[in-house]
Amino acid sequence: MAPVPKKKATYEDLMAVPEHLVAEIVDGELFTSPRPKLPHAQSSSQLLADLLGAFGGPPGGAESHPGGWWILFEPELHFAEDVVVPDLAGWRRARLPALPDVVGISLAPDWLCEVLSPSTGQLDRVRKLPLYAREGVPNVWLVDPGDRTLEVCRLEAGRWIVAGAYGDRDVVRAEPFDAVELDLSRWWTDTA
Repeated sequence: MAPVPKKKATYEDLMAVPEHLVAEIVDGELFTSPRPKLPHAQSSSQLLADLLGAFGGPPGGAESHPGGWWILFEPELHFAEDVVVPDLAGWRRARLPALPDVVGISLAPDWLCEVLSPSTGQLDRVRKLPLYAREGVPNVWLVDPGDRTLEVCRLEAGRWIVAGAYGDRDVVRAEPFDAVELDLSRWWTDTA
């Protein structure tokens, strides 16, 4: 007897997921994740604050604040039948002059960040990274609050290369935001 093919998840399936869960569709499969724990939220919030402070305004700012980006927390990205919600994503304002008034955007970001957790790390690395490569996202950061690491990935010829790996208290210039230094120690929190 042949296996019964799984029904592909739809956007309606995604919308039926309770609001306290993050829902995504990757390769026709519905994935749900609990809201992140506080160390995860701290890392993504501080990273967002650091990047918005330097890059969130219009281009042509002061040397220490180059601007030129839209940087969003948990945007819904629509790539064909896939619907994903990275922790952070950014678009150069030169490519996206104004934010559209929509829930989900189909224009691939110029950068995105996945903050890894035990419940989402495998999904982020194994299922979503190939999807981001397929869509041509040039830069992906993988931040791991548990290990206190930042892995900077660059897309070259359709494959991810590690452009840099940093940890704990490093002060770094990481592409595509290498115009400013980022103090990684600000992203981590001690847990009780």
